[in-house]
Amino acid sequence: MLPVDARLTSSSDFARATKSGIRVTSQHFVGYLYLSPVTNESSAKCGLIISKSVGGSVKRHRVARKVRHAVAPTISSLPTGSLLVIRALGQDGDSNIETEITELISKLISRSEKVAAK
Repeated sequence: MLPVDARLTSSSDFARATKSGIRVTSQHFVGYLYLSPVTNESSAKCGLIISKSVGGSVKRHRVARKVRHAVAPTISSLPTGSLLVIRALGQDGDSNIETEITELISKLISRSEKVAAK
C-alpha cells in the first residue's frame, strides 16, 4: 500500500500527468511521469487508472493491488514533486506485473533525465 502522502487523488493532477507528462508504454501498461517545473520538496505521487477493459471488478482490484505493490519500493527513486500515473491496458493473462512495472518506471526515469539534460 502506498503512503497517504504518495497517493495521487486530484483529477487535475491526473490530467496534468497524462496530458503533459513523459509517456512510456509496455505490453500491458502505459506510464506517465510529470516533472514539476517548480522546485518543491513534496514527495512524488502515484496514481492508477484501471478501466473496465482490464476485466471485472475482482480482476481490476487484483491488478491494482499488484501495481501498488510494485510501485511502493520505487516511489522513493522518483524525482521530488513528480507525478506518476500508471494506466492498465487490457490484460490477456496473468503476466509478471512487478517486473513490467519496474521496467516501465526505470524507462520513465531515464527518459526524464534525457529531457532534463536538454
